[in-house]
Amino acid sequence: MTAWIYRILIVIACPILAYTQIARDKTGLLIGLLVGVTLVAVELALESINLLTMIFGILGAGVATLLASFIDYLVRQVASDAFYTQWDKYALLRYFAFATLGLVVSVRKFPELDSLDRDILASSRRRGADLKVVDTSSIIDGRVVDICETKFLSGALVVPRFVLNELHGLADSPDNLKRARGRRGLDILARLQENPGIATKIIDRDVPECDEVDAKIVRLAKDLGAKVLTTDFNLNKIAAIEGVLCLNINDLTNALKPVVLPGECMSLFVMKEGKEREQGVGYLDDGTMVIVEDGKRHIGKRVDVQVSSILQTSAGRMIFSRFRAERAA
Repeated sequence: MTAWIYRILIVIACPILAYTQIARDKTGLLIGLLVGVTLVAVELALESINLLTMIFGILGAGVATLLASFIDYLVRQVASDAFYTQWDKYALLRYFAFATLGLVVSVRKFPELDSLDRDILASSRRRGADLKVVDTSSIIDGRVVDICETKFLSGALVVPRFVLNELHGLADSPDNLKRARGRRGLDILARLQENPGIATKIIDRDVPECDEVDAKIVRLAKDLGAKVLTTDFNLNKIAAIEGVLCLNINDLTNALKPVVLPGECMSLFVMKEGKEREQGVGYLDDGTMVIVEDGKRHIGKRVDVQVSSILQTSAGRMIFSRFRAERAA
């Protein structure tokens, strides 16, 4: 409703301006009315045109105009004066035709870019490339760069446009923590793109039938025949339900952690109180949490503990231990 009020005001304002500044008769009113209707028509046309389509159309018209200028220069250099005189008569029509042709070609062929992306990705799969759709959590986590640099992760990394948009949204968030995570994710993505040994491709393909980003990622990976690279435990479960192979970086990290068996003894610095009564909590060098039974009274000290049990999941690993003998800190 607001848009139509704006359009009506334009149609009314233009004749008034033309009547007061151009001609105080019917001619001024007609000119103003024509200008107002033209502005409204252009605004309605632009409303239904995608911004990228408009940009590509303008670029196409500009490139075609430059091509027309180059042809005009060549004709001036090689043709006779009589021929160039005749040629120059149609300069305006010629430039208009080239610009229109460039605009039409750009607008018509722009939607084929998405098909070109699919063809490139499909050909990559046929050549044996292993595609992986990267989600927001794995980019922010940053370990994907180290894994790729060690050559343990082969194939191309596919970053959907909606994942990039989510990173931009986090980077612009008023919340300090979210803003820091978003900016870190953008920095990691820049490192991936700058590394010539890592094939990273951003695609504009969307999944409009899905609202959530996780669902979009799984559906896109399924359509491309790709795997999902993530650190999100919930996304891992969704991918498994949809039959999409998911590479969880946390699972890889857990697999590479030093093996600790029940009954082994270790030296541990008890840092804080645990959730349960009289429990103490410490950490190994790799960040693994170690819960010490009856270790609350030893907080701030280094003690010897014996491993009693280990709990390992995709979300991480916890070691349960019992206090043995105190050592000097």
